[in-house]
Amino acid sequence: MKLKKGDLVEVITGKDKGKQGEIAFVFPKDDTIIVNGVNTASKHQRPTRANDPGGIIEKDLPINASNVMLVHKGRKVRVGYEIQDDGTKVRVARPSGEVIG
Repeated sequence: MKLKKGDLVEVITGKDKGKQGEIAFVFPKDDTIIVNGVNTASKHQRPTRANDPGGIIEKDLPINASNVMLVHKGRKVRVGYEIQDDGTKVRVARPSGEVIG
């Protein structure tokens, strides 16, 4: 998976198309991610303790990683890999070849 926790991404398809957010969790086995403020659902939650309030909370749900693109310097870019001279593998923005990170 070419996306990491903390990356800024933009949704390119679905009900939240055009929204941007930071990746909070990554699930490589399922190829899904959770983006803050994207794909939210209302959940009715019961109070669990005496001093814990219940109510309706907003919860971010997973979205498929193929439905988002990385935002690098204000532009949506595809991500590739490149091996540098010292042997380290780095992520690069496809159109420009600049190192991401």
